[in-house]
Amino acid sequence: MTRLISDKLRAKITVDANRYGRSDQSTVGRWFWEIDRVLLLLIAVLIGIGLIAVAAASPAAAVRYSGGNVRFPELYYFYRQIAWIMVGVPVMIGISMMPRERARRISLAGAAIFFVLLALVPMIGPEVNGARRWINIGVGQLQPSEFLKPFFVVAMAWLLSLRESDKSLPVFTLSAVVTGAIAYLLMKQPDFGSTIIFVAVWVAMLALAGISLRMLAIIAVAGLVGIVLAYFFYSVATARIDGFLFGQGDTFQTDNAMRTLTAGGLFGMGPGAGTRKFGLPEPHTDYIFSVIGEEFGLIACLAIAMLYLVIVARVLVKLLDEDSPFAILAGAGLVIEFGLQALINMAVNVQIAPSKGMTLPFISYGGSSMLALSIGMGLLLAFTRRNPYLTRSPYVVKWSGEAEAA
Repeated sequence: MTRLISDKLRAKITVDANRYGRSDQSTVGRWFWEIDRVLLLLIAVLIGIGLIAVAAASPAAAVRYSGGNVRFPELYYFYRQIAWIMVGVPVMIGISMMPRERARRISLAGAAIFFVLLALVPMIGPEVNGARRWINIGVGQLQPSEFLKPFFVVAMAWLLSLRESDKSLPVFTLSAVVTGAIAYLLMKQPDFGSTIIFVAVWVAMLALAGISLRMLAIIAVAGLVGIVLAYFFYSVATARIDGFLFGQGDTFQTDNAMRTLTAGGLFGMGPGAGTRKFGLPEPHTDYIFSVIGEEFGLIACLAIAMLYLVIVARVLVKLLDEDSPFAILAGAGLVIEFGLQALINMAVNVQIAPSKGMTLPFISYGGSSMLALSIGMGLLLAFTRRNPYLTRSPYVVKWSGEAEAA
């Protein structure tokens, strides 16, 4: 009886699909109608804004960081960013076409691989500006922590979702051990900003997974104690916190970023007309938000901040209709990680957070950043895919009700 109803339901959905003109059953056709096209459009807008911003920042960074021995130095990073986009966007689209189960398996494998690479960074990674965060791969450098972020989120979502089937599994303890190991490896690099991202996303996912308020309070107290201990015993945290709270040490970067951000006023000095950006360190990566403020104005900065907020809000609202604990945790974790990274970068640029060396998602220049973000957004698009006929066809409710009655 159930199989008969299932066959009838499938037939009715097919009829309804034809009625809506969506009868294409190819892989691309199904992907197009199931994907969150609004979210995909918002990501495309961010990438477009990023290209404009990198073009504006490239003259200030190219000669300094490319050594002056390249062709067309003024747009050196702009052309390289186009190349990274041409690689990243197909990766994002390809991952978004995967079924959830395949995306989950690939993420678990990716989490294991990049965890091992993260552990190898202190041993084989080159030192750049006093930090070891990259691994040389011949054609360039790879930053394992950037790629680990999306895979970590999906792995934690899978681990925490196991609690739904067996309450006795020590998933919270296991997730704490994994997160602690990653935090330890990141602090050794040192990468204080990424450590905060990993821990904050883990705590948010714990809350969504149903951890008790008592445990959340214990974690919050432990976090505060950890920050205090880091201040006294971790030199990087000491320097960052002293510089932020007391103005001690080298605050040139954040001070200059704020001056650059506000130099253009509300509407900016115009594309290519900025001058303060030439004295700004890392204008194409960490402080690209300040370059946008100088050349396109504070209005443009506000619009970008709102765009990030809309992306986060859309995904979280969309997940309210999701019934899979794994998909809820994975989707929420990925978009929280994405939004938190954007928030930290913008907060550093406006001097309400200490400098952390973190890029602005899809806007800052960077190969590892672009590819890792493309993977993360591809996974997010895959986990938020929906069959539109399940909610638009009047036959679904009818036949679903009959199935339940049977």
